[in-house]
Amino acid sequence: MKKLITLSMFFLACSLFAQEEAPAPKFTVSGSVDAYGQTYLTAPDDSGIAFGTAFADQSGFAIGMGNVIFSYEGEKVGGVVDLVTGPRGAGATFNTDIVDGIVNQAYVYWNVSESTTLTFGRWNTFLGYEVIAPAANFNYSCSYLFSNGPFSHVGLKADFALSDDISLMLAVTNPWDTNNTSMTGEYALGAQLGAYGQYLNLYYDSGENGGLGFEIDYTGGFDLSDSFFLGINAAYNDNDGEGFYGAALYPQVATCETFSIGLRGEYFGYHGDASDLPSVFATTLTGSYTVEDNLIIKPEVRLDSWSNWDSAYIDNDGAPASSLAAFTLAAILTF
Repeated sequence: MKKLITLSMFFLACSLFAQEEAPAPKFTVSGSVDAYGQTYLTAPDDSGIAFGTAFADQSGFAIGMGNVIFSYEGEKVGGVVDLVTGPRGAGATFNTDIVDGIVNQAYVYWNVSESTTLTFGRWNTFLGYEVIAPAANFNYSCSYLFSNGPFSHVGLKADFALSDDISLMLAVTNPWDTNNTSMTGEYALGAQLGAYGQYLNLYYDSGENGGLGFEIDYTGGFDLSDSFFLGINAAYNDNDGEGFYGAALYPQVATCETFSIGLRGEYFGYHGDASDLPSVFATTLTGSYTVEDNLIIKPEVRLDSWSNWDSAYIDNDGAPASSLAAFTLAAILTF
C-alpha cells in the first residue's frame, strides 16, 4: 500500500512539474495610429497633384492609418490578426475587404521544430526595405520601389533557420496583391535567402491578369558606427520585357537618444521597348524625434525630379513641371 501511495505521489509530482514547466500561452495587443500635414513648396496645395508613390502623397492634413494587432503565442502554434483602417490601410488592402482596409494581416503559424516554422494566411510582403506600417519606417513617405512591388501575400510559407546567421524562406501564394481568393487559378512563388542581415528576395508569377511577373530584390544594411546606419535596397522587375528597376540608400545618424536624422536617396525608372521612358531621382530628408518612447514626430522634406517627363507635375504658376517638393510633418503613436 505504501508503495502504491508513493508511486501515485511520484506521478502526481511529475504531472505538476510538467504543467509548471510548460510555458503559458501569451495573448498581446499592440498597434499604432498616425496623422500628418503636408504642403507643397513648388506647387499650389489645391492643384490635386501627387508624388506618385503609395500613401501620404497629397497636400493638406490627413490621418494615415490606425491599426490594432492581436497576437496569440502558444508553445508551438500561434496566430496574428492585424486590423487597419484609414486611407493608408485602404491603399494597402486595395479596398478589397468589407469596408476600406479592415484586414492587413491574418495568419496562423506552427513551429514545427526549433528551426522550421510554417505560416498560413495573409502576411505583409518580404520584398523591399519599407513596410506598410509607418512606425517601422524611418521616412514617413514611401519609396517608388516599395510602392511598385507587392504589399501583401496570401498563401503558405516555410521559414528555415539554417544557422544563427543564415535563413531561408520558401512560399507559394496567390498572385501579386490578390488579398482574397484568386479566381484565375494562378499562383505565385517566393523565396528569401538571408545571411548576416542581408536579404536576397525573389518573386514570380505568370504576369497575366495584371500580375507582377518576376522581381529580384536586395534589402540590407550595415552599422558603420554606433550612431551611423546605412540601409540599402535595390530591385529589378520584368513582365514580358517591361518593368521597373531602381536602387535606394538610407543613411541614418542618431544625434542623441531621442533624435535621429536620415536621408533616402532613390533612383527609379522603367524599362521596355520605348527608349524615352521616364525615370526619377527622389531625395527625402527626415528627422525623427521620440517623445516618451512611443510618440514619434517626423518633419520631412522631399524633392522628386523626373527625366523624360516634363509634365509630371505643375509649378506655382500652374505651368508643367518635372519636379515637385513638399514639407511634411507627421506624428506616429505606438502602443
